[in-house]
Amino acid sequence: MDKNLEIRMSELEDNPTPRVPVCMALDVSYSMVNEPIAELNNGVKAFFNALMEDEVAHYSADIAMVTFGNDITVELDFLNIQKQQIPHLRASGTTPMGKGVNKSLDLLELRKAEYKVVGIEYWQPWLVIMTDGQPTDDISDAVERIKTLVTNKKLTVIPIGIGKRADMKTLAQFSPYRTPLRLKGLQFNTFFQWLSMSVAKASVSTANIDSGLSVNKEDISLWADDVLNQNIKGWDSL
Repeated sequence: MDKNLEIRMSELEDNPTPRVPVCMALDVSYSMVNEPIAELNNGVKAFFNALMEDEVAHYSADIAMVTFGNDITVELDFLNIQKQQIPHLRASGTTPMGKGVNKSLDLLELRKAEYKVVGIEYWQPWLVIMTDGQPTDDISDAVERIKTLVTNKKLTVIPIGIGKRADMKTLAQFSPYRTPLRLKGLQFNTFFQWLSMSVAKASVSTANIDSGLSVNKEDISLWADDVLNQNIKGWDSL
């Protein structure tokens, strides 16, 4: 058995808590250099710190991270957050978003299979996609995979555009039922705090995964641009 797989399976057997699987597909292309990548790093740290401080979420949150820029890199494979080291992200390269999203979907599918082998219950997986530009590769396969999963209620997509150059129409192709939102300035910290609270709520929820968690639009407006003045869809629940 692959050593990393052995570690992941052993961790599941040692901790049978129902999981909330979240994979983050993050744009680290060169256009994110300097302040944007610094704020993204700060936000990621805040996200993990908040989950670690939650007495339930630090057992149930199951986090993976894929970056797309110069390479498609699995920064974090699925493992309990107590055993993960927060990566330091660097900006370089283009925006192979299609490949990055496909890799993220592969990780989610593999993790679900691992849950089933061990008999671990899990909530509907979440895929967070954050980008400040437009893809430089073919996204058609990733888009079709997401449409199938979302239609069958097997995936929740959280699509976030960064800055004015983010291609929101293309981002919307990855999210058939939830309007992509544009980050307010560089409010990465606020977004990831909101995300950590949402993951923590999911970890103690007994709601049916198909109905999702109710979401407060005012809370979203703390990190998303002009939310209260937009006719957005799909953000009433996660």
